[in-house]
Amino acid sequence: MLNAQVNNRSFTILSAGDDGLVVNGEKLNWDVVEIGKGYFHILYNNRSYRAEVVKAEPLAKTFTIKINGSRYEVAVKDRFDLLLEKLGMNNASTGAINFIKAPMPGLIVELKVKNGDTVNSGDPLLILEAMKMENVLKASGSATVKAVKVKKGDSVEKGQVLVEFSA
Repeated sequence: MLNAQVNNRSFTILSAGDDGLVVNGEKLNWDVVEIGKGYFHILYNNRSYRAEVVKAEPLAKTFTIKINGSRYEVAVKDRFDLLLEKLGMNNASTGAINFIKAPMPGLIVELKVKNGDTVNSGDPLLILEAMKMENVLKASGSATVKAVKVKKGDSVEKGQVLVEFSA
């Protein structure tokens, strides 16, 4: 399942396998042919459309597309983005971080940082065991550790602040 924001309108997209896509509960009957790098011809409801991918940022999952001269800004969230959002971790891609919260209840198995440490995006902070799985919680941006609020062996609840960072 995907969620797409197109010029501030939301769409839910499901794959129907070889039968195409289901958008907001309706099967999308269309034919798409790539006619050049970044250019497509689309047949939908007996109408012809010319589409151009103007800008694509796959890591950010954002795209700018022109269809018959009209410009569309598209932001896509896949099932993992939607899960992170549901767990309260949807701001993981922002540069500035103030704290890391427990995404679920669990047990602190290992601490990888201490007060005063400088971390960069992707650096491991701690390991949280939950549902018999070890989850490495990583920094989502560059910061300095202000306070580690837990210690090895602590049980934590969802939403509990684990590590606080200075601005």
